[in-house]
Amino acid sequence: MQPSIKIGEEVAQALAQKRPVVALESTLISHGMPYPQNVETGQMLENVVREHGATPATIAIFNGEITVGLSADQLECLGKQGPTFHKTSRRDISLVVGKKMNGATTVSATMIIANMVGIHVFATGGIGGVHRGGEDSMDVSADLTELGKTPTAVVCAGVKFILDIPRTLEYLETQGVTVLGYQTDTFPAFYLRESGVPSPARANSAKEIAQMIFANQKLKLGSGMVIGVPVPVEHAAEPAQIHQAVDQALKEADEANVKGKHITPFLLKRVAELSGGESLKANIALVKNNAVVATQIAVALAGMHSPKL
Repeated sequence: MQPSIKIGEEVAQALAQKRPVVALESTLISHGMPYPQNVETGQMLENVVREHGATPATIAIFNGEITVGLSADQLECLGKQGPTFHKTSRRDISLVVGKKMNGATTVSATMIIANMVGIHVFATGGIGGVHRGGEDSMDVSADLTELGKTPTAVVCAGVKFILDIPRTLEYLETQGVTVLGYQTDTFPAFYLRESGVPSPARANSAKEIAQMIFANQKLKLGSGMVIGVPVPVEHAAEPAQIHQAVDQALKEADEANVKGKHITPFLLKRVAELSGGESLKANIALVKNNAVVATQIAVALAGMHSPKL
């Protein structure tokens, strides 16, 4: 029996009619936030996409079946049982599907599946990257290599601040990935509006970004794109507080020998605790803002694929 991809009715209709669709990942819900905020955030993101003129497509794997566009019950299951879902990157897709497991898709896996079904724009919180000390540990997120070979535009609040941002941008350059700062010259750092690292390029509107995606598709370059959107000013975390929390969380992770795919969820959870919940509030705000921008881009891109006579 061949592996299957189940596309929800709402998403299937939108794709068939060439209407804009925005992909949403599932690890944000399963591993990125506690229940019930995770389910509420997932529902909110889907509603934001609809309100701004596109169809949301949250992606996950249930009992080995890749699912694009979750039902309300599936979203609730993902939120409640989140930590039991296998955190699924490119390397894990065949494992999770073959063994009929439940899987929550990371940025890399979500990009792959979105591209398989013809979704070009994907909204998330922040992408993975080169971990601090990565020059020794070689801990580099599969998100970065995926961006080099899968033509999906990823709208995010930059690289997660717990990572080595300068090395991450260098790695993306090596992979041939177009990296844009949205209405900013400084690449954002997740909860923080600025990382202190210049953005390789800048875009000032959703239409401008859609034109770049369209050009990428027509030229068949085959690589993805990162659009770094700063968290709104009113929701940005206090830099000193976040840096202090990160330093403490990194120290604890080192002492507890937390490594591999467990390190990011551990650090995000500890930073949320150490910041008194401020980072969680910022996380929800930034991913909502990213969904708005991603939808605007998807709407503009759909207009280019289906020009009005």
